[in-house]
Amino acid sequence: MYMGKDNIKIVASNRRARHEYFIEDTIEAGLVLKGTEVKSIRQGRINVRESYATIENGEAYIYNMHISPYEQGNIHNVDPTRRRKLLLHKREIRRLHAAIAQKGYTLVPLSVYIKNGLVKLELATAKGKKLYDRRQEIAKRDAERRMQQHLSEKYR
Repeated sequence: MYMGKDNIKIVASNRRARHEYFIEDTIEAGLVLKGTEVKSIRQGRINVRESYATIENGEAYIYNMHISPYEQGNIHNVDPTRRRKLLLHKREIRRLHAAIAQKGYTLVPLSVYIKNGLVKLELATAKGKKLYDRRQEIAKRDAERRMQQHLSEKYR
């Protein structure tokens, strides 16, 4: 699916993240990848559902992002869930580090996309939702849906 004028193709998205977390802020990051990984991502063989990011020694890394091995690859295929470095400016890393230092905040990948030929990752600082928060959200959504149905029936 291509979007907008920047020639963006969304390859994978983490829809569960928006359900399980309050998204505070998002940032775009590049990824350090091997050649066969890029080919596999272009085929859409990537999963970000269970992945998370951390900051170690002033550098950002993403863990558990599964990129399936490229089928035509050979010895150059790498471990599918290896840790991968994120490309960010120092000030962005410092800002993210300060954000996740607060209690309850974490770095969650929202989507992986190809922008002008480069693989990018949308990373969010997020706070985990409690079970009652999720229930309230579902109840609110249901109430809005019922109101819309009622209005559409009324004006038929």
